[in-house]
Amino acid sequence: MNKIRKAVIPAAGFGTRFLPQTKAMPKEMLPIVDKPVIQYVVEELVDAGITDIILVTGYHKRTIEDHFDAANLDLIENLRLGGEKKQPLLEQVENISRMANFVYVRQKGPYGNGTPLLNVRHLIGSDEAFIYTWSDDFILASPSRFKQMIAIYEKYGCSVLGSVKAVKDEDYDRYGFAGGKQIAEGLIDANVIIEKPGKQKAPSDLANVSGFIFTPDIFSYLDQAFERLKEGEELYYNDALKLMLADGKRVLAAQIKGGKYYDTGNKLEYMKTVVELALEHPDINGLFRDFLKDLKL
Repeated sequence: MNKIRKAVIPAAGFGTRFLPQTKAMPKEMLPIVDKPVIQYVVEELVDAGITDIILVTGYHKRTIEDHFDAANLDLIENLRLGGEKKQPLLEQVENISRMANFVYVRQKGPYGNGTPLLNVRHLIGSDEAFIYTWSDDFILASPSRFKQMIAIYEKYGCSVLGSVKAVKDEDYDRYGFAGGKQIAEGLIDANVIIEKPGKQKAPSDLANVSGFIFTPDIFSYLDQAFERLKEGEELYYNDALKLMLADGKRVLAAQIKGGKYYDTGNKLEYMKTVVELALEHPDINGLFRDFLKDLKL
């Protein structure tokens, strides 16, 4: 079994929920205090041993490429002139481009979260499992979400869906849910996957929210799903997973233990994330906490 070394992040969307802010700046670059959302995702991948990160982007996402590129000479020189005081900042910006090998692919094909996978098939190959994860949500856990998922993959050798327990009724209308036999605490051997089932029809309370390990055979099932598309329909990775299950392929839904899920895909959840992580930020946590206490709400 090959080690998982590659990850794919789709980042071609327009971020319309955040307009007008995202008219010129990708939603993935929205800051959580002083770090863009997508960097949290990348850092978690690198911490789990990922060396090659493939970002599927659009024409309007050049800022992401610039962020993970080497810093420009003017910025480097400015920080160097700042001496010892600016040294930590210099190290931070220089380390960003060194975290991993970054590859950029322009998305083409039908709408839907299955299309980015077809766009990167030639980079993944036919014998490697890989991580597929979103660019605007993450889970802070110890061990990390991806380390937990990789451990499950190495034990069972099949696709793994990162999941969290649904806590609100509306969660059942936002995420996909897997059902099947529970083979360990928080681990389901899936036989069905239902998108946004509603609480009454959900096959379990495990929401497949963020981060997946796919075996390379998902590509052939994506081909089948693509061939069945009718004009105007979107291509979803779930369509391929359902075909895999129907064909007897094993897919596990794994609850991420000891962590908290952060979804920055809409204004309210983004602001909650900013506030919560600002309260933990070493540079401002005390002052920011005092500010919130003094607010007259």
